[in-house]
Amino acid sequence: MVNKTDTKKQKTTIFDENDTLAELIRNRRNEWRFDLPLPAMVEGVLPQGDTFHEKTTLQNISSGGAYFTLDSSVTVGSKLNIIIDLPPNLTEGKRVRLRLAGLTVRLSRSAGAGKKQGIALRFDEDYEFITENQEQE
Repeated sequence: MVNKTDTKKQKTTIFDENDTLAELIRNRRNEWRFDLPLPAMVEGVLPQGDTFHEKTTLQNISSGGAYFTLDSSVTVGSKLNIIIDLPPNLTEGKRVRLRLAGLTVRLSRSAGAGKKQGIALRFDEDYEFITENQEQE
């Protein structure tokens, strides 16, 4: 195992000396991931056509996606909207939520209690900030 730090980006890459270039490229993440337990609401359509709304807590988030758990049976390729409650200390004490659209790219069995499956969501370019004023309209 070799730790290689790129001082220009301050990013550490961990790889096995036996990994092929294809494995390194496939496993490399381009964005920093933050382990932030942010409350969120997930909206989407299940494979049988039913819409759902489910509360969850993000396990991690980056500029490109997020990971969280759900009880709803979404599938890879499902289009989801996630609405994140931003912490008040980041929004001058005002209630601001961030709505992001994305595509389910990976499912995993949930290790946590209570939720059925882990969801890896890759964000697309659609996003919207929702303020208290917009919610009342």
